[in-house]
Amino acid sequence: MAARLPAIETFPALRAWQRKALVEYLRRRSEDFTAVATPGAGKTTFALRIAAELLADGTVEAVTVVAPTEHLKTQWAASAARVGIQLDAAFRNADLHSSADFHGAVVTYAQVGMAPQVHRRRTMTRRTLVILDEIHHAGDSRSWGDGVKAAFEPAVRRLMLTGTPFRSDDNPIPFVSYERGDDGLLRSRADSVYGYSDALRDGVVRPVLFLAYSGETRWRTNAGEELAARLGEPMTQDLIAQAWRTALDPAGDWMPQVLRAADARLTVLREAGMSDAGGLVIASDQQAARAYAKLVEQVTGERAAVVLSDDVGASARIASFAASEQRWLVAVRMVSEGVDIPRLAVGVYATSASTPLYFAQAIGRFVRARRPGETASVFLPSVPHLLGLASEMEAERDHVLGKPKDREGFDDDLLERAQRDEQASGELEKRFAALSATAELDQVIFDGASFGTAAQAGTPEEEEYLGLPGLLSPDQVALLLSKRQAEQLAAQRRKAAARSAEPAADAAQPAAPMSAAQRRVALRRQLNALVAARHHRTGQPHGKIHAELRRLCGGPPSAQATIEQLEERIATVQTL
Repeated sequence: MAARLPAIETFPALRAWQRKALVEYLRRRSEDFTAVATPGAGKTTFALRIAAELLADGTVEAVTVVAPTEHLKTQWAASAARVGIQLDAAFRNADLHSSADFHGAVVTYAQVGMAPQVHRRRTMTRRTLVILDEIHHAGDSRSWGDGVKAAFEPAVRRLMLTGTPFRSDDNPIPFVSYERGDDGLLRSRADSVYGYSDALRDGVVRPVLFLAYSGETRWRTNAGEELAARLGEPMTQDLIAQAWRTALDPAGDWMPQVLRAADARLTVLREAGMSDAGGLVIASDQQAARAYAKLVEQVTGERAAVVLSDDVGASARIASFAASEQRWLVAVRMVSEGVDIPRLAVGVYATSASTPLYFAQAIGRFVRARRPGETASVFLPSVPHLLGLASEMEAERDHVLGKPKDREGFDDDLLERAQRDEQASGELEKRFAALSATAELDQVIFDGASFGTAAQAGTPEEEEYLGLPGLLSPDQVALLLSKRQAEQLAAQRRKAAARSAEPAADAAQPAAPMSAAQRRVALRRQLNALVAARHHRTGQPHGKIHAELRRLCGGPPSAQATIEQLEERIATVQTL
């Protein structure tokens, strides 16, 4: 017996962007349609509604969903079943065809790449809609892209979905349209775009606060030389990678201090109304993940759930955590894309991966809003590249072909080099060794702006930021951060005044000049105040004003900007 057709009237109400995109899709009736929507916006619901419409009117007889991971196959099948579309998540290439009990199947890109002819035959047998989830994965390797193209060229309809920046390589993505710009370069073109800033304005996603932690790090190189550096200071990429790796070392003090702060923030959110709020630690590898899980238990007194690999047991552990009120989950990468755990509200970015693509995927796990006022907090190392990505959360990126590539993130290359063992010619084995690391709250990044001054872990100054109310609108977040920063600076001025007034002899001496760090803090504060004033005058979001200043003046986001760049932006915003 053939599977019963889904009933359109039983579908949940669509959000505004989903309705608009659905109308556009049904109006065009074209073979290919690409929808870009920020994580948490509801791409799955949108795609399943299109599938139901096409099944109901007879345009297609079958649906094939292609997902990045085994876990997402299960998640897609469960979501589809709730709206009356039956998808076989257990389909294997050896099966050749799905049972008549199903409307179709869910497979992975790797599965298609291994046997594209199997999926081509399935696609030719029945009129098929193919939903390519996180379509950028079709460019992960030439064989995957070629396999996807060969398998699904005969499809009646193809729907491409993505929630993250497109790729930074030159591998064309199958079935995505490219248009040549004025500069002669080909750029991907989406038929529907719903970005993070749009979703934040509509209350679909949560505002994200990034709490960047710096600190002193000390390590021994593979040549036996001991080095020390402050995380976040200007350095060569090799030194940044080594300081970063030292901070993430489970045996140092940086990770326990940051985990303690993150757990304190989680407690605030739970007490403020998100009673089931959960936290996620994203680790680089299995060894680090196990060590972080032990640290979480030491810090909180509760065991953390651990997901180490994309296997059958991992899906069950993720589902169990999603349905529970357990505080912490520690995972290696696989929870970074598409996994739906709406209660995740606090993250610790303890991984070396830093491409725009991966960063956006990871942060997407924390932005799914369930009710108005919920906020998300992500703790991360004060590494310049990460600070830049945090400041550009609202940036929309297209896939550009033929463009000279700047290095976008470390993507593990330098960190692997930092921890590579090298054998000496004698009996002595020389290797990289992390010696010590301490944590210090460097700044809070929100809506493209940087707030706060350095605060040692465990101090009242740090607690002021960790204790921000858990239920706030984006405007309230910006207002409170500005207020906290002003109070922090006022307290520092009072302490400085008290110190200078103590000895009479010192009073006659001129005030010590500000350090470069102090000047940057003061200029950041002044810039944020001017941007806030323009926001209130024009209604433009803070992030868009900062982006316009960057366009006019050049340079990185304000979290990374030099003193000269900050001064230029201050002068510019005063003329707008």
